[in-house]
Amino acid sequence: MPIASKLDPNEIHRLIPSPEPGRRLFLRGLPATVPRRGSVLYVHGGTFPSATSVAHRIEGWSWRDALATAGFDVWGLDFHGFGRFSDPWPEQAEPALAHPPLCGCAVASAQLEAAARALRAEGGAENLSLIAHSWGSMVAGDLAGRCPDLIDRLVLFGPIARRDGREQPRLPAWRLVTAEDQWRRFTADTPAGEAPVLPEAWFAAWAEAYLDGDPASRTRTPPAVATPCGPFQDIADAWAGRLAYDPGRVRAPVAVIRGAWDSMCGDADAAWLLGALSGAARRREAVVPRAGHLMHLETARGELFRATAAFLSEG
Repeated sequence: MPIASKLDPNEIHRLIPSPEPGRRLFLRGLPATVPRRGSVLYVHGGTFPSATSVAHRIEGWSWRDALATAGFDVWGLDFHGFGRFSDPWPEQAEPALAHPPLCGCAVASAQLEAAARALRAEGGAENLSLIAHSWGSMVAGDLAGRCPDLIDRLVLFGPIARRDGREQPRLPAWRLVTAEDQWRRFTADTPAGEAPVLPEAWFAAWAEAYLDGDPASRTRTPPAVATPCGPFQDIADAWAGRLAYDPGRVRAPVAVIRGAWDSMCGDADAAWLLGALSGAARRREAVVPRAGHLMHLETARGELFRATAAFLSEG
């Protein structure tokens, strides 16, 4: 029996042991629909899980659909505290100020390693690449640096880089994020006077799926998703000069893909990160016009899908 409602008839679900004692992690997979080239494990960003990112269909098509038709088995991991199906953090049932930020990079990297090793152990994932968005780029980079023999290639989409900004106040364990908060995030990168890159109808459907990811979301006023603050703290620390991993340890080929309007990964950020990835076997950069930090849900998403598949397929 499936663990969760299937988003596709061919979807595969797995519950695997977590590094967190007594807890389990949820993996959502879609097999390749053409002769297989390899496997991809998607690492989500700091506010929403696999169902509303790599697997979310807009007009009947998702990023993982594009990857599956390029010959990849596609898996998405939900970290603890994200989505309905990985076990939540017990601390999320307690006051947010009672604990430090949950699900920071080091903790998430151990969860990602558990998922990668489980896929490799099952067979068929001997060529396992990571695609990571935003905060997830730190988690993926940490794993690729610690376990170079585990990861074939690395795609960093809108990655976080080190900046030299000011120290920010420490965050609580978790916080509530509304659909309105997400709308502001999704539209913030579009310059004034430019046509929207996210149609409101697309967002409305996405927002319902986003709220579905937390069973308690609609019991709150306004409806909101309880979200671990470790990712937000990691980003704040990176922008205060303390990146959570060492990019110089990464040995796998790396592609940095970003939107031209992405305020979280601008020209200076990408230049710093590409320079810091000095040990990578190869480095690529692709900049997509008229796209922001949430490009995988924007009108330019096809360019992101094509650039990703091309990098994973080359050589």
